Amino acid sequence: MSMPSTGGLPAAEPADAEPAAGQPADLRLLAPALASWLGAFLGTGTVAGPGRAYLLTAGTAVAGLVALAVAISRRLQRAVVAAAAACLLGGLLVGSLHVLAIGAGPVDEMGHERATATLAATVTADPVRVTPAVSGIRRTDGLVVVRVRVSRLEARGGAFRVRTPVLVIATDPAWQSLLPGQAVAAVGRLGPPRQGQPIAAVLSARGPPTLVGRPSTLQRGAGTLRAGLRRASAGLPRAERGLLPGLVVGDTSRVPADVTEDFRTAGLTHLTAVSGANLAIVSGFVLLVGRRLGLRGLALPLAGALAMAGFVVLARPQASVVRAAAMGAIALAALATGRRRRSAAALGAAVVVLLAADPWLSRSYGFALSVLATGGLVLLAPRWARAWTARGLPDPLAQALAVPLAAQLACGPVIVLLSGQVSLVAVPANLLVAPAIAPATVLGVLATLVSPVHAPTAAGLARLGGVFVWWVALVARRSAAAPWAAIDWTDSVPGALGLAALTVVAAVAVRILARGLAGPGDGGVRTGSSRRHGRGRWPWIVVISLVVVVAIVVLRPARPPPDWLMAACDVGQGDALVLAAGEGTAVVVDAGPDPRAVDRCLRRLRVTRIALVVLTHLHADHVEGLPGVLRGRAVGEVQIGGYDEPSDELARVRRWTEAAGVTLTRATVGDRVTVGRVSWEVVWPDRVIVAGSVPNNASIVLLVRIGSVRLLLTGDIEREAQRAMLAAGRVGTVDVLKVAHHGSANQDPRLLALAQPRVALVSVGVGNDYGHPAPTTMQALRVAGASVGRTDRDGTLVVAGTRRHLRMVRVGG
Repeated sequence: MSMPSTGGLPAAEPADAEPAAGQPADLRLLAPALASWLGAFLGTGTVAGPGRAYLLTAGTAVAGLVALAVAISRRLQRAVVAAAAACLLGGLLVGSLHVLAIGAGPVDEMGHERATATLAATVTADPVRVTPAVSGIRRTDGLVVVRVRVSRLEARGGAFRVRTPVLVIATDPAWQSLLPGQAVAAVGRLGPPRQGQPIAAVLSARGPPTLVGRPSTLQRGAGTLRAGLRRASAGLPRAERGLLPGLVVGDTSRVPADVTEDFRTAGLTHLTAVSGANLAIVSGFVLLVGRRLGLRGLALPLAGALAMAGFVVLARPQASVVRAAAMGAIALAALATGRRRRSAAALGAAVVVLLAADPWLSRSYGFALSVLATGGLVLLAPRWARAWTARGLPDPLAQALAVPLAAQLACGPVIVLLSGQVSLVAVPANLLVAPAIAPATVLGVLATLVSPVHAPTAAGLARLGGVFVWWVALVARRSAAAPWAAIDWTDSVPGALGLAALTVVAAVAVRILARGLAGPGDGGVRTGSSRRHGRGRWPWIVVISLVVVVAIVVLRPARPPPDWLMAACDVGQGDALVLAAGEGTAVVVDAGPDPRAVDRCLRRLRVTRIALVVLTHLHADHVEGLPGVLRGRAVGEVQIGGYDEPSDELARVRRWTEAAGVTLTRATVGDRVTVGRVSWEVVWPDRVIVAGSVPNNASIVLLVRIGSVRLLLTGDIEREAQRAMLAAGRVGTVDVLKVAHHGSANQDPRLLALAQPRVALVSVGVGNDYGHPAPTTMQALRVAGASVGRTDRDGTLVVAGTRRHLRMVRVGG
């Protein structure tokens, strides 16, 4: 679980954000902010079509008027309720209009028709290199995603002037070097976007972009500075070389995968995302220098605002940077007007303004984390720090402890939806790295600014910053390796709500316990009445503790039964199978597309040693998760087949195994292997079939026996390979079948008829673009009498028991 960004309010001085002691926080804008958020969320969720959008708007208007009438009749704070109703309507209207504007026009129409088109567009955000499959396109080396605003569309014999957002997916490396504001032309095939995305279509680009114009001087300068920071940090060790640009400007292109996983487990991911923390450090440094130079009055906030604006340009105006800057600007305005203790109201105003400008933020996890973190710092951290200081804790330590704890607790329910785990080391890890973040950031910014002028000086500053970054990487590595660094938690809405309820209950329990142990103002000397008062609270503490225990048992993911044999991990659109070979030991067949997902599954299965990893073939949805398998576990060997395409995936597999010190070998037909209670024979491939998908048909197929249970693991073989394997006579009746190629329609029905499985497992991702599993395949499995499990609907599935008493169990996901 990762700590979130602080949204722009300076985290270094949380006490300034809190009202004076005894004065309640100004929460009058809380209701309008929440109403605006709800309205924008509903508005952006409307299905294309003006009738649906206007009907939803009218219905919400009626509901808002009714709520307003009820509130007025009960003599509540009428202005607040009226503002909330207006914000609800406004958010709904703005969100609906955004959806209608994106969906109206030729780009959306051509996307649904999957037309080939030529676009003239302007890049609106930094190109992003991605690893998973996106919009139905398999990952290849250098896959780049670029957001653009289309100004001209040529398709189906027509030319149109538009102003529409589109997502470009490209494989040519030239797309990676584009800068925001750059005008380009591109050719490719349009496709429809996924629901809930603020784009009209997805363009699968063919070849490199055609550069139509240059980006602005400002953006070119920012690009030069960012490149200068990368050059200045090039001489640092592996981890620091990638982390310093990440800490300074959010450039994570060179952060190693294992370091990324360490940061995620340790709750430090927020450090490599540009957020309010960066803005606070940079503007705080400028304000400090300004004071030294004699700046006073409005000159100080102006200097801070200029520093903030310059940093936004340097880090690029991505959504996270813009929202952090907006909140930071409100904080600076409060500083300039002398109302620094109205931060709660400023936060509410920032939410309303940002959602009015971009209603799609209502669906952004990053925005939710930013707001929750800032709310925790504004409302919780100062109170906790004062209370702990009053009980004898030194003020600096109280402040340092309250800030990460408040942010962590406020954001935990949202983060668990993203990570499926609760970090137990996030707060101490953030405490340990806090002293190093500011000097690392400042030195990195100075190295960036100096790099165009004097490269050796920039490299020297980067080396100094690297010392502090080394400490951050060390803390992340040691924290992630700690026992029980993170516990699994169900990554679902009920799980998030359950964690939120537990957080509230735990906070109440601690507060009751603290009051029960010491009467108010007695300095720890308790009178008879205070003792009776404390004893009266103990039943409540017992009840709350029972609720906490029950909630943990209910909401934490189920563990596998002790007699489990095989697991099909929920890793999205991909395969990751685990064979139980003994206490804590397993054989892994394929690793899925996501290191986090397979790592989480293995932890849930309590696998600490892996005798062998078999990668059936080299497609990304089977091998890209390998770093997650190798992470923190003793791995004996990794095996691949004899077909070496795609070559880029083979190169990555070799790099990962070499870095982990694991031997890479090849499996061949006829191999017989036994590991603990698991034994298997390689029954395919005995040749390359140049038909269909060659890599799929070259998948390793294993006939496995665990105890008395026979399993057939078929990788992604298609009809051609299935026919050849059947002709070779190497398979017969089995108890468990891993359905080939995620249940695609490209199956030979004779394989199912011969295998006659009692249990069939389909490893498939939710809402995948391939139509997997095919209805015909599912129908054939049901007709054959197999019990069918699907990871997209059932999560991680475990097969347990014996041949006579075989059962399928869900264990989360």
